[in-house]
Amino acid sequence: MKHIYRFCICIIFLLAFAESHLYAQNGGHQTGDLTPPVQLTASQDHARMMQLLKIDSIRIGADGNNPKAPNAANYDEAKANPYPKLPDALQLNNGQEIRSAQDWWKKRRPEIVEDFDREIIGRVPTNMPAVHLKIDSIYHQIIGNVDVITKKLKGHVDNSIYPFINVDIDVSLSTPANANGPVPVMMELIFKFPPGMKLPVQAGPTWQEQVVAKGWGFATYVPVSVQADNGAGLTQGIIGLVNRGQPRKLDDWGALRAWAWGASKVLDYFETDPAVDAKQVGIEGHSRYGKAALIAVAYDPRFAIGFISSSGEGGAKLHRRNCGEIVENLAGTGEYHWMAGNFIKYAGPLHWNDLPVDAHELIALCAPRPIFISSGSVGDAWVDARGMFLATVAAGPVYRLLGRRDLGTDVFPPIETSLLDGELAFRQHSGGHTPGPNWPYFLDFASRYIKTATSKNLR
Repeated sequence: MKHIYRFCICIIFLLAFAESHLYAQNGGHQTGDLTPPVQLTASQDHARMMQLLKIDSIRIGADGNNPKAPNAANYDEAKANPYPKLPDALQLNNGQEIRSAQDWWKKRRPEIVEDFDREIIGRVPTNMPAVHLKIDSIYHQIIGNVDVITKKLKGHVDNSIYPFINVDIDVSLSTPANANGPVPVMMELIFKFPPGMKLPVQAGPTWQEQVVAKGWGFATYVPVSVQADNGAGLTQGIIGLVNRGQPRKLDDWGALRAWAWGASKVLDYFETDPAVDAKQVGIEGHSRYGKAALIAVAYDPRFAIGFISSSGEGGAKLHRRNCGEIVENLAGTGEYHWMAGNFIKYAGPLHWNDLPVDAHELIALCAPRPIFISSGSVGDAWVDARGMFLATVAAGPVYRLLGRRDLGTDVFPPIETSLLDGELAFRQHSGGHTPGPNWPYFLDFASRYIKTATSKNLR
C-alpha cells in the first residue's frame, strides 16, 4: 500500500510539473485559455472587414480576361489618367516643404511610413516572436560550371504564445565553394509550384548560374511558408500566430508585409553566416512577390539593392492609374489579404485619389539604395509598365535630395531600352510575365554597387 501511495504522489508531481511547463511554454496562458484558430472563408472575413469599416459595397475590379466585359481592364492610355496629381513626397502633411536630407529622415519619411502602415499594407505587431533559423542539410552541387555549397535552412518561429500554429520559414542558401571569404547574395522570393508542373524553359543560363558566375551567392525564400496567399489563411501563418488565431484589426498587416517580414528574418540569419557578406544582400521578387520585395527594401535598410519585377498594382504601379489591375482588384475578396483592412475603403466609398500616399513614395522609402524596376510587355499589360515608370520618375526628387541620381528622363522609353545610369533604374523587356530577360541587365546594374574580390565584371 505504501508503494502505491508513493507511486501516486510521483504521478501527481509529474503531472503538475508538465502542466507548469506547458503554462510557461504558452507564455503564461493556461491551456484552457487557448482556443483553436477561428475558421473563416475569404468571403466571410472580407465581409467582416467591410462591417468594421461600415461599408455596404465596393466597386468591382477590372476584368483582365474578357475584353468585352462591362468592367474590362483598360489599356487605352488616353483613359488611364497618365499624369495624375500625386501626393508630394517632399511635402509634410501640414504643407511644409522638405528641403534637406535631415528633414526627410526625421520628418517626412516617418509620415509616409505611418500612412502606408495604417492605410495600405498594415502594421507589424510590436512584440514579434523570435525566429530560430538553423541548417537542415548541407551538400555540394554544380551550378553552371561553379561548385557551390548549398544549405537548406528552416526558420522556426517561436509559437509558445499560441502552440496551435506552427510557422517554419523555408530557405535555401548557395555560395561558391571556393570563395576566399564572405560573398554578396541575391535572394529571390520564389513560388512553390505543385510537383510535376511543367514550367517554361528559359533560354540561356539561369539567374542562379548568372549570379554564381560573378562570384556571388544566391538564396531562395518561400513566402507562403510564412503566410498563406489567401484570405482564409489570415488566422493561420505568422499573422494568425501573433493574433492567437483571431481575425485581423483594420490596420493589421497583410500578407505582403508578412512576406517582407520573413525576408528580413532570413537577412538576420545571413548576418550570422560567415559565408555571406550581409551588407551586400539584394532581393528580387516577381509579380505579387515583386510587391513584397519592394516593401522589404522600403522597410529594411539592410537590403543593399532591389530587383522589382512586374510588381504592378500594390507594388511599383501608381494606384492613381486606370490601367490593367486597379485598386478595386486589390480590395476584393481575391486579393484583400495582401493589404491592410483599411485599404478596402478606397474601392468604396473613397477613391484612389483619396489615398494619402502612392507607389512613388513606396519607391522613395528605398532611397538612397539602388532599385531596378522591371516589366515585360507581351502578356504583361496587367501590371501597367508605364504606371511603374511614372512612379519611378516621381520618386526621383527624393533620390536627388539625398544626393543620388534619378532615371534621368520622364519620357517613357521604347521596349528593350535600358535606363540604368542612376540609382533608380527601369527596363521593359519584350517577353511576357517573367523576370528572366531582365536578369542580365539587373546584374550589370548591380555590379556598380555590389563588389567581391573574385568578381570579374566590376566597373
